[in-house]
Amino acid sequence: MARPGRYNSLSDVQGLSIGCAEDAKALTGVTVIVPEARAVCAVDVRGGGPGTRETDALAAENLVDAVDAVVLAGGSVYGLGAADGVVAAMGAEGKGFALRDVPGVPRSPVVPAAILYDLANGGDKAWGDAPPYATLGRKAYAARGRDAPLGNAGAGMGALAGALKGGQGAASIVTADGFTVAALACVNSWGATTLPNQRAFWAHPFEIDGEFGAVAPDPAQRFDAEDWSGAKLNPAPRANTTIACVAVDADLTPAEAKRLAQMASAGLARAIRPVFAPFDGDVVFALATAARPAPEPRQLALARFGALAADCLARAVARGVYAAQSVGPHRAWRDLA
Repeated sequence: MARPGRYNSLSDVQGLSIGCAEDAKALTGVTVIVPEARAVCAVDVRGGGPGTRETDALAAENLVDAVDAVVLAGGSVYGLGAADGVVAAMGAEGKGFALRDVPGVPRSPVVPAAILYDLANGGDKAWGDAPPYATLGRKAYAARGRDAPLGNAGAGMGALAGALKGGQGAASIVTADGFTVAALACVNSWGATTLPNQRAFWAHPFEIDGEFGAVAPDPAQRFDAEDWSGAKLNPAPRANTTIACVAVDADLTPAEAKRLAQMASAGLARAIRPVFAPFDGDVVFALATAARPAPEPRQLALARFGALAADCLARAVARGVYAAQSVGPHRAWRDLA
């Protein structure tokens, strides 16, 4: 029977480490996902207001077929600078892409990134012409390891999930034949992650071993199809985003990784309501570390991996909100009556 991995996190996928850094004063942060060796990567952008970097380079028809790291950050457009810090650190280590090695010419680390909007969620953002994100990117890269924190951590530090405090969540699954699929999500959604007027998560059917509270929905309570209780009252443009990364330890091609990302996005739809709105910036990256050859037939294996990635992503969203702690007026799930 499939079970979560040791960490129930993205780091259960062989070859991946995760680093996080936060600025508690600014109430923001950065998460960096780093493969030991350059990994195939793809992206699926579903939200109507995304903020991304180097995602065009991930298209299967383009030159670059692997990445050096993936960055998730708060800070809206300022947060894209977190990738600058990671690129600088990796370049200094001699990592990155090069058509050929030329003495004295540094390699070019390929580090796609996505950001969420936490500028109006509290904290001191009066940084003038010196946003903290490049520094946070360096710190997160240096802090990478296997045990990634949940809740008010990394890019989830200042996140809000609908009317609740959002956060960083993760989940994994190890199949009976030994493959590992996992997800990490930073949840700053407009939509709600819980049923209207209930504490039960939309993702509750996918919960394993009470990992996000084991709260079952009230079967007697019904709600209107347009009851969006728990969503943010003001759906401001580009102010709402869930950014995520799923991964598998199989040797997927860029085109297969793209399908994995697309299938995984269904996990957001299982865990957040509404989702993929015009003012959401939802983005899902997919990594394949190639630690194991994908079994034949490959398309069936890919379908399995995609379905499991969607389940893991739904669980990761709920775990991020479940682990979050209240900050100022932003109440956490754990503090609900």
